[in-house]
Amino acid sequence: MQSKQSLPIKVKPYKHQQDAVEFATKVLGYNGEPAKSKSVAMLAEMGTGKSLITIALAGQLWKEKKIRRMLVVAPLSITGVWKEEFEKFADYEFRLTVLEGTTAEKVRKLQCLDAALDVLQVAVINYESAWRMEGELAFWRPNLIVCDESSKIKNPNAKQSKALHRLGRVAKHNVILTGTPVTNNPLDFYSQYKFLDEKIFGSSFYVFRAKYAILGGYGCHQIVGYKNLDELTKKAHEIAYRITKAEALDLPEQVDTTRYIQLESRAEAIYRMVEKESVAELESGEITATNVLTKLLRLSQITGGFLRSDADEKAEEISHAKMDVLEEILEECLDSGKKLVVFARFIPEIDAIEKMLKSKGVGYALIKGEVKDRAEQVEKFQKYPRIKVFIGQLQTTGMGLTLTAADTAVFYSLSYNFADYEQAKARIHRIGQKNNCTYIHLIAKGTIDERVMDALKNKKNIADLVVDNWKSLFKKGAKYE
Repeated sequence: MQSKQSLPIKVKPYKHQQDAVEFATKVLGYNGEPAKSKSVAMLAEMGTGKSLITIALAGQLWKEKKIRRMLVVAPLSITGVWKEEFEKFADYEFRLTVLEGTTAEKVRKLQCLDAALDVLQVAVINYESAWRMEGELAFWRPNLIVCDESSKIKNPNAKQSKALHRLGRVAKHNVILTGTPVTNNPLDFYSQYKFLDEKIFGSSFYVFRAKYAILGGYGCHQIVGYKNLDELTKKAHEIAYRITKAEALDLPEQVDTTRYIQLESRAEAIYRMVEKESVAELESGEITATNVLTKLLRLSQITGGFLRSDADEKAEEISHAKMDVLEEILEECLDSGKKLVVFARFIPEIDAIEKMLKSKGVGYALIKGEVKDRAEQVEKFQKYPRIKVFIGQLQTTGMGLTLTAADTAVFYSLSYNFADYEQAKARIHRIGQKNNCTYIHLIAKGTIDERVMDALKNKKNIADLVVDNWKSLFKKGAKYE
């Protein structure tokens, strides 16, 4: 394989990323030693760069002519991220398509990939679609299959797990990416490793359970304890590379990531209707910063899931798309034993987040406009283990608060003001923080969210752009200039 200095990526990898690729190639037997397995597990915490590691490994294998087709299976909110990451990091020829749309459209996109000769063909699909398209994916015959956030297949009886088990058998190599391979109990390893390589833990869950679980209770069918865990751990880690934020000391202090959201069809239709009406009203009236910002504000409320026809009316919930992704992120953080900060701009969003946390029995602290005991809320989050989440309204939590009990923050919605955004980020990245910080932005595709994010990346305020460039803020897919 290639030397340390020649990974096929456009950036210099951090040491832990370089070491991870070298470990993977060793496990797969591409460094002159016998292969330990056909597959490898990257047990990497959020923010440690597991997608870059995977892109580098795929490039290695493709350049060595070991693979031609790569399938990435990921949660729906992450599929678009893979396209961005490949474009940012891959220093080799590839053609990537995200399988979206109807089943017929997904099949057509998959077939079109075959026209790309002499490049690595990459198909990205979400878990739900993967099991529904198992036959078409098997016919495509990917050489490398990657399961991102592989805890999604921890249940061996789930349809998506069974489909990936079957696909994994015929692929030359498989990779799982997760920071939390064990979310409920040690038996969570089984299904994920069955996808990787059945030789490790066998093909029968019941044999596996009998070896590592103690059964008791009624009918002796309940798991009451575990045994042989040293052996289980040793077997699992023979093909696994573990990366934590605390151990990856070479990481940058702050990592920004994006989870792209696809609004449901009804919410998308409402958004486009309001967008069209807003443009028409502005074109026929006076173009002022206040008028434009008022229209943009309404669009931002829709991407967060709510529509308010009149200022005095109660907001109607029209989308659950962002909430679904927030629940995924929350689950990952809780499984890792970590706390989470969530910033949101609008009160209906905050109320909905509160409702979700209460339904799950997750303790939280909250600061929004009418909350008076702000110091008490911060203290609860910082000191008490049972308080797992801090919810902060962007306009009221921008300055002075220390939330270093968490190293991950989610921007459920965004402020139009760059200073507010930077101040919010500084709540977890300040004196007392022992870990590197990860910021996750929930962005609805093709909406005002993208334009606001582009402006913030360029350290601009939306208010500074609204008069001269106002049309570009409404246009679907428009980018900040």
